Amino acid sequence: MARFKAMILAAGLATRLRPYSEHTPKALFPLAGRPLIDRLIDRLATAGCEAVIVNTHHLADRLEAHLASARYPIPVLFRREAHILGTGGGIANAADFFDQHPFMVVNADIDTDIDLAAFYRFHLGHSHPASLALTDFDEINTVSATEDGRVVGFDLPDPARTAAAPIVKRTFTGIQVLDPGVPAMIEPGRASSIIDLYRRMIAEGTTVCAYFAPGCWADLGTPDRYLDAAARHLAVEAFGRAAAAVSPFCIEFSPLAGDGSQRRWFRVSTGETTLVMASHGIRCGQGTQEVDSFVDIGRHLASRQVPVPKIFSFDRFSGLVFTEDLGDQHLQAAVIKSPLQRVLFLYRRVIDAAIHMGLDGAEGFDPKWTWQSPRYDRGLILEKECRYFCEAFVAGHLGRPDPFRELTAEFFLLADRIEHHAVEGFIHRDLQSRNIMLRNDKIHFIDFQGGRTGPVQYDLASLLIDPYVDLAPEHRRALTAYAMDRLSELSGTQQSRCLAGFRYCALSRNLQVLGAFGFLTGLGKSWFEAAIPNAVASLNRVLAVLPEEEFPKLAVLAEELMNT
Repeated sequence: MARFKAMILAAGLATRLRPYSEHTPKALFPLAGRPLIDRLIDRLATAGCEAVIVNTHHLADRLEAHLASARYPIPVLFRREAHILGTGGGIANAADFFDQHPFMVVNADIDTDIDLAAFYRFHLGHSHPASLALTDFDEINTVSATEDGRVVGFDLPDPARTAAAPIVKRTFTGIQVLDPGVPAMIEPGRASSIIDLYRRMIAEGTTVCAYFAPGCWADLGTPDRYLDAAARHLAVEAFGRAAAAVSPFCIEFSPLAGDGSQRRWFRVSTGETTLVMASHGIRCGQGTQEVDSFVDIGRHLASRQVPVPKIFSFDRFSGLVFTEDLGDQHLQAAVIKSPLQRVLFLYRRVIDAAIHMGLDGAEGFDPKWTWQSPRYDRGLILEKECRYFCEAFVAGHLGRPDPFRELTAEFFLLADRIEHHAVEGFIHRDLQSRNIMLRNDKIHFIDFQGGRTGPVQYDLASLLIDPYVDLAPEHRRALTAYAMDRLSELSGTQQSRCLAGFRYCALSRNLQVLGAFGFLTGLGKSWFEAAIPNAVASLNRVLAVLPEEEFPKLAVLAEELMNT
């Protein structure tokens, strides 16, 4: 195997990757947990590279610290550029690193399985000073080359159309092999593009060779392209853990219907095996983010034998998580199709599982896993439920005056009552029928990333006032009685306290639901608007079983909403 040196171009500002590249250099963007530059260095070493130099500029301290601390199979040096020198100037600036043999140059923001050793042998097989690895990538096929392997132009349109030999359009992969004399052709100390040098060489009659590289390649210079590559590599890991070996380039992603959040969901398939991928978005900033809570809370609940989907792989930077595929049937769909006895049977099973999640899920729960607030407390009730109802639903959706100030005393009382009657535990905080999946008659809870500690009654109330399922009043009362019996028995709490906490939590949850429906409808998610009448009716039912003297103004408003 031929031995050679190589350079990785990593100094750029990565403007197309902003805002994510403002805190992470593009070379450190990970694929399946490994930074791009580490993957490239390993591939170069495998191909016969004996030493690498990396140019740095943007977030240079961060990248250099990584290079200095990592363990690589070959020496890795770095050279900082005080000002960006471009692809040409960067190569000239590293001229003293290279020896008398041809060397390879690779862009830092690519993902490929191109055989680098074969490419280097190709260059050794001819006498021309430069070889460019080209691939067929429709989005950016701007390089013109003859079928016999000569680069003749770099733009569309270009003068290559007049060449005698047939022309093909290809994409420059950012992988090139250069003879040792090439750096001397570049003016040192000033910024320049290596493409400008190639244009000049071609104009002067010097051959720049085209290597039509077999294999897969992707430019990761934009967020969408990065996420696509990250998803494919993480999928390989996930399918491997699900006992299905697969190539990252042979995986299909099919969008699934979303929820009220900004996350995107996909069913991922290869052959007969399917998984589900949640995309939370690329990490932007420090601190706990939604993907962290999804992973940490999900793994904790699984460790407590709470029925949640198994997490096969995840990456906190790309925000991608692969879980088992629980199918398409949630509790709402099952209830619509089932006879009454089965509906009641399913709800009792969900209640049992929810109480188990609330009581056992609290054991060992770390508040640091939460990304919104560590617990369901007075401040959350007032701001995220009561005020949310007033601002997003009453004022925002209905266009009425914001009633928060008028209702402040009643909202304070509600928060007091919830805290006083709480059976403390873990709460999911969005336990409604669309977040409960049924597969082979087994119950699974999804969308648990908003979980925290708080009153266990909250999840039970959320389940039983769910506006997506129109339970008959007598069935709702029977299920409530069953839930309070079970919670009292399993928690050792008086049933009267369980029920009082349940009713106050039901009121707070109902306010939150209406706030969410108003907000999401305003974002154009019109399907939430269809559930608003049920939620308003539920608000009136909940208030009807609470003492009249506690929420008189809210009761008047709720009755007005029924006639709106």
